[in-house]
Amino acid sequence: MALLTKEAEEKITNLLLSEGLADANLVYKIKEEAKSKNIPVLAELIKQKLISEDMVARATAAIIGVPYVELKNITIDQDILQKIPGEASARVLAVPLGEKDGLLNVAMVDVTNVQAIDYLSNLINQPIRVWMSSERGVREMLDKYHGDFSGVKEAVRETGEEAVEQAKSNVKTIVQDSPISKALTTILSYAAKTKASDIHIEPLENSLIIRCRIDGVLRRIMELPKTVAPALVSRIKILSNLKIDEHRIPQDGQFTVLVDDQEIDLRIAISPVTWGEQVVIRLLDKTGVSMEIEKMGMSGRALRSVLAGIRKPNGMILTSGPTGSGKSTTLYALIQQIKSEEINIVTLEDPVEYKMDGINQIQVNVDAGLTFASGLRSILRQDPDVVMVGEIRDSETAGLAVQAALTGHLVFSTLHTNSAAGILPRLLDMGIEPFLLASTLNVVIGQRLVRRITEKREIYKSSSIETEGINSIVGDLLPKDQESVAKVSEDLGYPGLPVKNDDHYMLAKGMDTKETPGGYKGRAGLYETIDVDEDIQKLIISHATANEIMRQAKKKGTVTMRQDGILKVLSGITSIEEVNRVASDLS
Repeated sequence: MALLTKEAEEKITNLLLSEGLADANLVYKIKEEAKSKNIPVLAELIKQKLISEDMVARATAAIIGVPYVELKNITIDQDILQKIPGEASARVLAVPLGEKDGLLNVAMVDVTNVQAIDYLSNLINQPIRVWMSSERGVREMLDKYHGDFSGVKEAVRETGEEAVEQAKSNVKTIVQDSPISKALTTILSYAAKTKASDIHIEPLENSLIIRCRIDGVLRRIMELPKTVAPALVSRIKILSNLKIDEHRIPQDGQFTVLVDDQEIDLRIAISPVTWGEQVVIRLLDKTGVSMEIEKMGMSGRALRSVLAGIRKPNGMILTSGPTGSGKSTTLYALIQQIKSEEINIVTLEDPVEYKMDGINQIQVNVDAGLTFASGLRSILRQDPDVVMVGEIRDSETAGLAVQAALTGHLVFSTLHTNSAAGILPRLLDMGIEPFLLASTLNVVIGQRLVRRITEKREIYKSSSIETEGINSIVGDLLPKDQESVAKVSEDLGYPGLPVKNDDHYMLAKGMDTKETPGGYKGRAGLYETIDVDEDIQKLIISHATANEIMRQAKKKGTVTMRQDGILKVLSGITSIEEVNRVASDLS
């Protein structure tokens, strides 16, 4: 915050009060305390969280008579950023914004510091036009452009054609202290700090694109020169124990990194593409994942159905959904529910994503002959009570899983289908006899993931189209009057559901910030569950379609994923746009 005279502080405080941005009584009280302690009033108001740095910066700009700029939604070109060296920007807390009429527009915290302005102007040999911004905003931009990726920029500067050729021929150059090693470390650190699930390194004809999947959505974080690609991919191959001279076929590997004293397991998939080799890195961070099924978003009827299914001594619990829909995490959470010293739980996974105490976890190794099918045969000789198979991929594994359930084991597994009802025809297609399937399945689960609305939000009235859509999907589920709100809300697992309304509903929208792009942070599951009761068993035996099975399940009270999504919208957990994004193909 700029150094201000007491007169300027008084003007800014009065402006904040006149605009209704601060409580007059609290401000007066803190002004008296600041006066007695001889400390700046504005600093104390910020410390007490009565006002924000941004509010003060905006008011200061108005008093001083300089333009104000909010930096959180601004993207700055690399060419402009290079106008002022990173060290100079950090020293005077200034960020270049762009050029106009021969002037370089610069956002600064202390716009009254004439010496700093002259220093920057002389440094770049160009006149400057100053804009004011908050210290928080400037520091975030410095972290974004000069902090997080400084290692990558160094690699770009130092890794030319000669360096790449040297790195190819000298493995030690890459392994130890090469710039490309620092670049990879910087990219991995950024991904871990932003809770990204995947990193995509994608070669184009003349450049290399780095994207991160954050809360299920890919975001482009940087573009690098194409010359960096060979060394960067070679570094990843070395860490993953892959062949660095193999560029014709896909390769898979894994390694572990330490970020902020937390181990993160990385799964590597490298594939040849038109302009080089694409690398996809999956980050598996156990510390950032909730293993409690309720916190993951399952509630109400779905939760009761699943908990009843896992309490049975034997049978199958299967979960389905597309890649990246949280199926494995759901199984881990369910195993966490039943874990006990009194039972033997054995898992067969590819790979072992999260290591859990008290669970015997086996890693599939196809090269050594350890497949899901062969591993499952071995597990059944280890006296298990509960068996988890990471994925049912073929008829042999499906048959063994059914046999395990028939012989007194509780079996958990996943399949790739679009819905819970789709699991049943899929297993029939794999050759499982209908009567065996009907007698072994306890419950089937369908799921998708949506982004959660951040805590910083605004409330708005739904439009007529949104209201009509809500009523068409969940109108039959919502309370019909105020007296039934508590009962219906408890049944569905969403406290305080609104009464069905043909006019409007109050919905939430997150505030778009650097930390919460799009107004979202974190994810929640959309779930649907089907209890395999006698009626569903009859449908299985008669080879019913997925639609016929789902119609019967809905008659018995199943809440579909799309309905679950809209209930989450009405509860302020997610938005209609998110539900439409991930579940538009569902009824």
